[in-house]
Amino acid sequence: MIMKPLRGLYDWTMDKAAHPHAVWWLAFFCFVESSFFPIPPHPLLGLMCLAEPKKAVKFALIATLASVAGALLGYAIGWGLYDSVGVWLISSLGLTEAFPVAACHLREYDFEAILIAGATPVPFKLLTITAGFVGMNLVTFVLSSLFARALIFMTVGILFRVFGAPIKRVIDKYLGTVTTAFVILVVGGVVILTQLGGSEEGDTGPCAAPPPIEAR
Repeated sequence: MIMKPLRGLYDWTMDKAAHPHAVWWLAFFCFVESSFFPIPPHPLLGLMCLAEPKKAVKFALIATLASVAGALLGYAIGWGLYDSVGVWLISSLGLTEAFPVAACHLREYDFEAILIAGATPVPFKLLTITAGFVGMNLVTFVLSSLFARALIFMTVGILFRVFGAPIKRVIDKYLGTVTTAFVILVVGGVVILTQLGGSEEGDTGPCAAPPPIEAR
């Protein structure tokens, strides 16, 4: 029974994904998701690529650049507005406990931490705000964000450009299975996030017990 509304939502979104203004919505969602918006833009990008496979690489490039621009907003929040805006955002997103761990990882691993977070289901906004808070080198931050976002978005764009029609047939036929796989991926991202600090017994890594973050 659940497949009926799911199919209707899929068909409605496919129609909107081909709308003339869909590109602007994609850019907007990619921008705000990197700094404060909780919903990832990946499904919209995927559906837009399904609707128009020949424009898939263009869509992916727009998503990448808009996401990096949004990452700079997240950095600015962490750098100059943490006490007034950043604390509230982190709390609202349910990332308060993860914030000290993220700060520790950024101080320890710098470029690699952004690259891993930007290319996985770990909430990217957590790392962008944290990067500003810890004062990560801005050039390093921009480059790592660009590499990370391009890795995931451009991969989607290229795959849909090359295999667009076959992928659409698979999704049309196995929509429920594809949706389940996506949910598992999101849940996996949450698990990665909760384990980021290495909370298992016996873990002696540098971020196993990060110090609490104090207001500045």
